[in-house]
Amino acid sequence: MRLYRVRSIDEVLDVIKENFTHLSAEQVDLLNAGGRVAAENIYATEDVPAFDRSTVDGYAVKAADTFGASESIPALLNLSGQVKMGEKADVLPPSAVIYVPTGGMLPEGADAVVMIEHTELLDDLLNLYKQAAPGDGVIKKGEDVSCGFLVLKQGSVLRAAEIGLLASLGIAEIKVTKKPVVAVLSTGDEIQPWDSPKLEIGQIRDSNAPAIMELAKQAGAKVFYGGIVKDDYDVLRTKAEELLTKSDMLVLSGGSSVGVKDFTCRLLGELGGSLLVEGVAVQPGKPTLMASCNGKAILGLPGHPVSALNIFNLVGKAVLAQMLGQAESLWQPTVKAVLTHNIASQPGRTDMVRVVLSLDSECNIQATPVFGRSGLLRTLKEADGIVTVAANTEGILAGKTVEVVLIS
Repeated sequence: MRLYRVRSIDEVLDVIKENFTHLSAEQVDLLNAGGRVAAENIYATEDVPAFDRSTVDGYAVKAADTFGASESIPALLNLSGQVKMGEKADVLPPSAVIYVPTGGMLPEGADAVVMIEHTELLDDLLNLYKQAAPGDGVIKKGEDVSCGFLVLKQGSVLRAAEIGLLASLGIAEIKVTKKPVVAVLSTGDEIQPWDSPKLEIGQIRDSNAPAIMELAKQAGAKVFYGGIVKDDYDVLRTKAEELLTKSDMLVLSGGSSVGVKDFTCRLLGELGGSLLVEGVAVQPGKPTLMASCNGKAILGLPGHPVSALNIFNLVGKAVLAQMLGQAESLWQPTVKAVLTHNIASQPGRTDMVRVVLSLDSECNIQATPVFGRSGLLRTLKEADGIVTVAANTEGILAGKTVEVVLIS
């Protein structure tokens, strides 16, 4: 029987970086760029805003004219017109004010805006009941973005904020990395389509493929379903070769272990590529295989649903991030919680333990482990997050504060 040459998670991530490169770029319309990965650095070619502007509804003033103003001794200044939105402002005369709406251009000669709430208009004479300092109520030219500023780094994911910022600079198109195409192929004599109305004894529906495809889409990939193949090596190889011509990454669900009909390892060794990973020191998900074939990734996942999804989250998404040229994320959404039960672990492997979050009577966050075999998909559905038990420990005691990575 073949024995796995198991690698740690960190070693697997290093293998991914060494063996896969990001895909080529394409130009997309800004409105279709959400969630995509920038393929180049983008620098501002103009200032934003392009002129000094007001942040409040009020009166543009020279701050020195307001010094000493108070409720009891207001400053008295002449009203000299108003700023119209979208038009250039007039020059501010001495000892005068000009009304300016929020976002309006600051008149030349003014250096502050007093909120309308702190004033009282009597005909053309304005009482100011609060003094202003230079810069009050004003956004300076280029304060948001100055010309030449690095607006977007290569590898950044475009969120709403990035798209809004690019729009403010008049950028209507952006170069992004092409989406990796992921094909998911399920294997096993017992596997039936997920929409099968009735199963025979010994059969199960294909729950892995739709879940894996959803994870791949969340990671920025295009996905398609390769179908189900029975435990026949020649059929499996023919189908895998066909799918590799249409995809950048082939995911095989099931058949990655060392059983009589587990053909994935043999397949990866015969497709003309390089077998990179033969087992990962993580629970659940140890029997994981990964290969590179002409720069394309092949990932062999365990058949148990929780193991398959756990490994795709750890390894599959890392491969896609590398293909997208995505900058390495330093942060994950996490919460601190107090563990309610002991978690046992074996040194030498990383345990990914599913937990349910709750609040105790004092509103402290608690994490309760969801114990169950890796074939029980329900345990993953019920979980709110994952607690990682490091490979160099023998577990975590109840009452300890742990970091919980939230499941998206």
